[in-house]
Amino acid sequence: MSMFSTLQPRTSTQIPEPPAAKFLFADTRMAWLWLIIRVYVGYEWLTAGFEKLTGHSIAIGSFGEAAKGGAWVFSGHDGVAIQGFVAGALAQAGGPHPAVQGWYAAFLQHVVLPNAGIFAYTVTFGEVLIGLGLIFGVLTGIAAFFGVFMNLNYLLAGTVSINPVIGALALLLVLGWRIAGYYGIDRYLLPLLGTPWTGSLTRKQARVATAATS
Repeated sequence: MSMFSTLQPRTSTQIPEPPAAKFLFADTRMAWLWLIIRVYVGYEWLTAGFEKLTGHSIAIGSFGEAAKGGAWVFSGHDGVAIQGFVAGALAQAGGPHPAVQGWYAAFLQHVVLPNAGIFAYTVTFGEVLIGLGLIFGVLTGIAAFFGVFMNLNYLLAGTVSINPVIGALALLLVLGWRIAGYYGIDRYLLPLLGTPWTGSLTRKQARVATAATS
């Protein structure tokens, strides 16, 4: 025990954030860059979710066109589209170098497939909410986090497409959560909500102002 007690640091040590990282991820002068990235990633999610919701595209270049396979929800055959998606993923789970790992194939087969209808609604509305959150800058870091989570699941299911691109961009949005929504609703929402370790910044500033005038 004495050996381990000597190994424990007597005081906590915090490594300061590099100036370049602070400028990129925490300086409001870079908020314009995150606005562009945020809107692009949000557009990709919103168009994908809207297509699953309505069965029609709102994407640039294919506006109004019918989606292949139709809507995923409110269609009278909810879950059929996601069953086809799972079947395609399971087909990639065999062979010496499978694109879909065995443990994830088991998850798809035993969890997703029996509850295809529930997952169809979850995926559809999840994509729509992620898209809206990013476009309007509402809880941008949280929206981007769930975007990365969904990208990861698509990749694990063997679907590459644009997922690596928007997944990497969304991961950067997570890192830049403090300013990623500065040109959006987060500019007013984040100071009001604060963080678990700071509390509401708006209320804290109000208390400081009240104490200064009293």
